[in-house]
Amino acid sequence: MPNHYKITPSEMTFLYQECKHCFVNKIKLGIDRPSIPIPGIFTTIAALQKDHFSDKRTEDFCPDLPPGKVVLGEKWIKSKPISFEGIESTCYIKGRFDVVMALDDGTYLVGDFKTGKPSAAKSEMYGRQLHAYSYSLEHPEEGSLSLGPITKLGLLYFTPDRYDQTDVTKQILSGDLTWTEVGKNDENFLLFIKDVMLLLDGEGPPPDPDNCGWCRYRKLTGQVFSEEAQNPTSPACPDCDGPMRLRKGKYGEFWSCTKFPGCRGTRKT
Repeated sequence: MPNHYKITPSEMTFLYQECKHCFVNKIKLGIDRPSIPIPGIFTTIAALQKDHFSDKRTEDFCPDLPPGKVVLGEKWIKSKPISFEGIESTCYIKGRFDVVMALDDGTYLVGDFKTGKPSAAKSEMYGRQLHAYSYSLEHPEEGSLSLGPITKLGLLYFTPDRYDQTDVTKQILSGDLTWTEVGKNDENFLLFIKDVMLLLDGEGPPPDPDNCGWCRYRKLTGQVFSEEAQNPTSPACPDCDGPMRLRKGKYGEFWSCTKFPGCRGTRKT
């Protein structure tokens, strides 16, 4: 049966890069890895940047940018369905971009704020995220935000390298702001999306415990659960008829399915 997959720009950037097995589990089966919170300092820096640059001319804060003006920040986007010949399933992109600038030549620039040092590897990876925003703005679902043409994509890197103290209680973190352009290539981006669709509609890549910490965790805990499942006193799960393990909860001991969180069957002791 054909599926209609929702894919976020961050998933196709970070999760796809880190582990394709976990990527398929998230998109196709809804099995997410435990989230790791972003350090608050990066969120704070990004929020201050967006407020500071709002409505400013590009030459007033980064001369390397093409001439224009910041017009939008942190807006949701959603693409129309994306389909390919020979693939029954479809997908769509939904997410939220950092910043859009209206350029003096009548086109638009989509950018993303980053804290750290620029690198070619980062630019290539983040390019997927930027293309996802750009494609969704130029091919929006009906009623979603629409902009175009978009001719420029890139990253604004804040690289802290100086620390000053102006008085006893006031510190200032400063550094360079640099612009790294990412070449726009919608054809290559759609080929990437096609590969993603083939991956999602296929049998799925196997776990990768050698390179993925979460796959390794599942492998090790699965071994523990298998040993406990061999306990002849373990009851069968009422939901899937699989083995169960004894656990301690808020109200004492109880039997829990060893397939948790995929199966949430429980029994009283």
